[in-house]
Amino acid sequence: MPLAPRVVVVHRRSELDELVDRHGTRGQVEFFLRGRGRGLGEVQARHDALVLARRRVAAAVPQGWRTASAERADLDRFAFEPQDVVVAVGQDGLVANAAKYLDGQPVVGVDPEPGQHPGVLVPHPADAVGPLLTAAADGRARCRPLTMVRATADDGQHLDALNELYLGHPTHQSARYVVRAGGPVAERQSSSGVVVGTGTGATGWCRSLAAERSSPLALPGPDAPQLAWFVREAWPSPTTRTTLTEGLLGPDDALEVVVESESLVVFGDGLEADRLVPVWGQTVRLHRSPRVLRHVVGAGGR
Repeated sequence: MPLAPRVVVVHRRSELDELVDRHGTRGQVEFFLRGRGRGLGEVQARHDALVLARRRVAAAVPQGWRTASAERADLDRFAFEPQDVVVAVGQDGLVANAAKYLDGQPVVGVDPEPGQHPGVLVPHPADAVGPLLTAAADGRARCRPLTMVRATADDGQHLDALNELYLGHPTHQSARYVVRAGGPVAERQSSSGVVVGTGTGATGWCRSLAAERSSPLALPGPDAPQLAWFVREAWPSPTTRTTLTEGLLGPDDALEVVVESESLVVFGDGLEADRLVPVWGQTVRLHRSPRVLRHVVGAGGR
């Protein structure tokens, strides 16, 4: 007999939870916030909205289905099942945080505070989750396949991300490497890191980098197979150049980076704890991932 569908609710601790952990009591939290010109009310309201949204999602799960909960900090240790339906309750970034650990499971993004966030990846209110769950479980949901980016090291290790991957020093000090952008020309560089992003990431870090330098690049859309890449603050010297600092990668192209510094890292979507640590002389290829995120946008059709 097949197992009942399982709904995995992904969330992160609220600001209030973290403040109570740090200061011990709500009274101490209120004193701390008041000293910084803030009030407990706004923090409490966001906490309450998150709790209410999670309760409404739990109430929408059909009777007899299995449920599980995964906190953001534990995603790298959570065992997702192939038939899971994942519900991310929080801000847009939470969907990106979960994406790297999924392999085809549909994701429903729920905004606990509609109108307070961009809502690109969490477009659904908690009250609308019920029909989305049943549609996702039986294959009827309308899913948008979102392109992901992958870093592949020459020892076989790899890491995926939905928004972008960063390669550089963990403290953003100068990183040295040789870069090749899908062609025969290679360039030795010293910079504060390399960012390779998808069309989903083009609304975040990549957009900021493009705007800061008035880049003429046409950034890709979320389901486009192209990737955008930028070198941050490349520094010219007698041995380093600044010619290859941005571009687009086609579906079969890769940005190749040969590491010439110690202690560099590769991480994605802000999860610095889950990283690759390439060593001197190692090559890392940054390219389109063979996986996509199945982002649920509606309950009907395919």
